[in-house]
Amino acid sequence: MLLVDGSSYLYRAFHAMPDLRSPEGFPTGAIHGMVAMMTWMRERYPAAHAACVFDAPGKTFRDDWYPEYKAQRAPMPDDLRAQIEPIHEAVRLLGWPVLVPPGIEADDAIGTLARRAAEEGHRVLISTGDKDLAQLVTPQVSLINTMSKPPEVLDEAGVLAKFGVPPTR
Repeated sequence: MLLVDGSSYLYRAFHAMPDLRSPEGFPTGAIHGMVAMMTWMRERYPAAHAACVFDAPGKTFRDDWYPEYKAQRAPMPDDLRAQIEPIHEAVRLLGWPVLVPPGIEADDAIGTLARRAAEEGHRVLISTGDKDLAQLVTPQVSLINTMSKPPEVLDEAGVLAKFGVPPTR
């Protein structure tokens, strides 16, 4: 199973690409970047099951637990916000299931999917730049950071070597 952290990817695409625009002035850089990254992943890491998971707009349960959750984080740039729905549609057109579960973050859905798939005997590869997801690594679950050159794949030993603690810690 291949799980892509779509929220991580769209920020990467937005910041990595130039300020591309349609003839009408609509921003398209993140869309182009997402299409390229999703195509690259599918070609190099084919899987029987795959999904691209995005954060849903609005609050999550963490906001209820801690009102200052992410209060210091800068708001999403308007040019990126305008590209979210077209990105979802482009990813779907590439053949990827798109998940946008309300009330939780993409990380939470990825964690649940990875754990359930591993329990059912699947090997799972999670593509993200989010180091928080290293806690999900098990003998059945690995992470890949495609922004590293070459792409960095972390298994349990890799998490220990990189962070100095095992994934369970």
